[in-house]
Amino acid sequence: MPAHWQEAFEGLMSRIAGRFSELNPVAGCGGWSPGCCRTLPRKNCWTLAEHAGDATPDGMQHLLHRAKWDADAIRDDIRAYVVPHLRDTEAVLVVDETGDLTKGTATVGVQRQYTGTAGRVENAQVAVYLVYSAARGHAAIDRALYVPRSWTEAPDRCRSAGIPDGLAFATKPQLAARMVERALDAGAPARWVRRWTSWHRWTTLANPPTPSSSALQPPNAATDPPPTA
Repeated sequence: MPAHWQEAFEGLMSRIAGRFSELNPVAGCGGWSPGCCRTLPRKNCWTLAEHAGDATPDGMQHLLHRAKWDADAIRDDIRAYVVPHLRDTEAVLVVDETGDLTKGTATVGVQRQYTGTAGRVENAQVAVYLVYSAARGHAAIDRALYVPRSWTEAPDRCRSAGIPDGLAFATKPQLAARMVERALDAGAPARWVRRWTSWHRWTTLANPPTPSSSALQPPNAATDPPPTA
């Protein structure tokens, strides 16, 4: 990692350090993030720990499975770091979804559903992401896990997985609209919103973007395949 990148990364880590309940996960996050950006043959706790110079993957595993941090506060910290660096009135807010293939039924939000990762219906967990894209660069500034009705209508299942009581079902366009609204409310200037649909087509939305715009709703069912519920 170039020296100026390392300096910027350490500055960002110091900004979010207070969001962790203990120090060890901060160090683990500091090793995990650069490793994820590297071209490694495989990326898991062992390979990322080796890349970070750790003797064992214990720290990485603790970060992922047991450590506690304020994820929404970190999201806000990252957005507050990214937008001033990339600020552009002609910027585009890019909405995209991606899936992680997984086995079993215990992973939060998992079900058989379409995911672009595989290009077909698979057992997967799907999340929606928001990227701030400007002339100077681009970076992810928000995320939301898609929790299907098969979960939200099963409170015992949600409770056993640690999902807070009262979580209501939200479609992917609704999750996207909330993220766009958060970005605009936080003062991120943007001219356009673009969404990559699950059926492989870019859709340009409102100009200027407004979270209540009908363009953020699912496409016309008569001409486009509906999103999975």
